Amino acid sequence: MKMCGNVDYQDGASFSRNLAVRLWVHWCLKAVGTMLFMALFFTMYLYLLKNPYFTVIHIAPIFVDNWIGFKPNYLYFYLSLWVYVSLVPALMKNRKELIYYGIYIGAVCLIGVGFYILFPTSVPQYAIDLHQYPQFSLLKTIDTAGNAFPSLHVATAFFSAFWFDYLLIQMKGNIGIRMMSAVWCLGIIYSTMAIKQHLFMDVIGGLILGGILAVLSLRYHKGNFYISESL
Repeated sequence: MKMCGNVDYQDGASFSRNLAVRLWVHWCLKAVGTMLFMALFFTMYLYLLKNPYFTVIHIAPIFVDNWIGFKPNYLYFYLSLWVYVSLVPALMKNRKELIYYGIYIGAVCLIGVGFYILFPTSVPQYAIDLHQYPQFSLLKTIDTAGNAFPSLHVATAFFSAFWFDYLLIQMKGNIGIRMMSAVWCLGIIYSTMAIKQHLFMDVIGGLILGGILAVLSLRYHKGNFYISESL
């Protein structure tokens, strides 16, 4: 098996074998590509956060937001998104599949950015005592209350969860491993409200965006796109 070659599959290979092979194949391309993708996304996201093109629409909390309250320990679930979404491209089995996945997830991000350009939104700033919760200092300095609807944190996590499950099935992952992925995704989604970065309506928008694009991309990928094993 070559460092940047394709997956050499064997019938009956175990989950651990499939996992090791997929993580190894094209690891350099996956690592660099994921970092560049995130850098490009954050450049656009932070620019629009500080330079909205239109009047910012303020979203008011509803009873769900008040019921959830502030739960600081969920910050770690919130930050774990970047690991979660990086695992999906890391498990792609060849270069062609990796590139097409980049197009799919890129579409999710571009639609979200389009909303931020045309309909910039913000949520109320929750008063957090940074002396009591110093772990929030960097987050609150960089990621303020803007770019709220739809929540791309939720959209990318939900989109990734569909793809994660698809890949785990291919790799012969058992139901326990698939449930761990689902629980991780739910924790990320809930965390956006628990640490008051997003409101319930932002979450709904993110679920709709991520869910629709996940279903469409997987339907196209499985039904119409032949992945050459010899690429």
